[in-house]
Amino acid sequence: MRRIVNNFLRKEVRKELRKNQTPQEIILWSKIRNNQTKQKWKRQVSIGPYIADFYCSKKLLVIEIDGSQHLDNKKYDKERGKYFLNLGIQTIRFWNNEINTNIDGVVKIITEKLELQPHPSPLLKGEGK
Repeated sequence: MRRIVNNFLRKEVRKELRKNQTPQEIILWSKIRNNQTKQKWKRQVSIGPYIADFYCSKKLLVIEIDGSQHLDNKKYDKERGKYFLNLGIQTIRFWNNEINTNIDGVVKIITEKLELQPHPSPLLKGEGK
């Protein structure tokens, strides 16, 4: 079976992206890492043919930070969003400017989304014992 998340073939690309994070990725990472949102996040995660900025596997949630280059990539972003949705993964997007000027508001939106996002496969009562 083909591995969908963090395919080994994309490992070097992911490592390079982590080494060369944007200032906004650094800011957001400092706010969500180490369980600060009560969820575990990974950064620069490959999911199929795409690489997500941040991914919470427990909640099947991706966070994307968009710069001005995304104004020209709307079709690509739409296809990517559809691909993630087909896997049951929700995406929330923030502009660089939002990270720069309202990081507390961004973190609040993320926290609220995490509370609303159910676990993808909760155990039925009595299972897992």
